[in-house]
Order: sequence, then C-alpha cells, then structure tokens
Amino acid sequence: MAKFVYRMQSILNIKEKMEEQAKLAFAAARQQLTTEEERLQRLIQRRIQYLAEGAILRQQVLDPLKLQENRAALEYIREAIIDQRIRVRKAEEALERARQILQEYMIERKTHEQLKEAAFEEFKEELVREESKEVDELVSYTYGQKRG
Repeated sequence: MAKFVYRMQSILNIKEKMEEQAKLAFAAARQQLTTEEERLQRLIQRRIQYLAEGAILRQQVLDPLKLQENRAALEYIREAIIDQRIRVRKAEEALERARQILQEYMIERKTHEQLKEAAFEEFKEELVREESKEVDELVSYTYGQKRG
C-alpha cells in the first residue's frame, strides 16, 4: 500500500515550531505583566501605609522632621506608582502584541493542517480509484480468460 507523504510537511513543522515559540513569548509577556502588576500593588500598599503613618504623626505631638520625611516618602511613592503604571501599560501592550503574533501563527498552522487533511483525503480517493481500476482489470482479464 502506498504511503502518504505531505509535500509541505517541512513547512508545517516550521509553523508548529514558530507557534511554540510564540506561546513561550506570550507566557513570558504574561508573567512580566503579572510581575509589574504585583509591584504596582505593593507600591499602592506602601502608599496606604505612609498615609496612615502621616495621619498618626499629625495626631501626636507635631514633629516637623517626621512630617517632612512622611511627605517626602509619599511624594516618592506617588512618582513610583506613576512610573509603575506606565510599566504595567507597556507590559499589557507587549502581552497584546505577543497574543496577536501567537494568533497569527496558530491560524497559519491550522491552515497548513487543513491543507494536509485535504491532501490526505485526495490521496485516499486516488487509492480507491487505483484499487477500483485494478479490480476492473482483474475482472476483465479473468472474464477474458474464461471466454477464450
């Protein structure tokens, strides 16, 4: 019996490898986004702590140095939160780009798999036609032998 050989199998293999690489890139981008979001949450928690500390300092005997340190810390955290939000936004954009690339590779791979399936179906139909032709020839030969 004939063996099915898909003539573009090497291309399909490359598409599968590219898709795997895109999946890894997507996972790395997802992990980076998660890391950046966690950093942002920690900064926000620190800001809340500094706000609470400032409220306590204002209720106690006023110590201008401690109040000034608290305000400076709050200003620093505010700037860090702004910077971190920018990093989170960039990580989200990178994740979206990685998702789009992955989606493109998945579509290309699926297209080649469909082409392979179509080629296989055509191969099976050709085998059936060849088998039918051989049976017809055998019947004709057998019939011809009996008449002769």
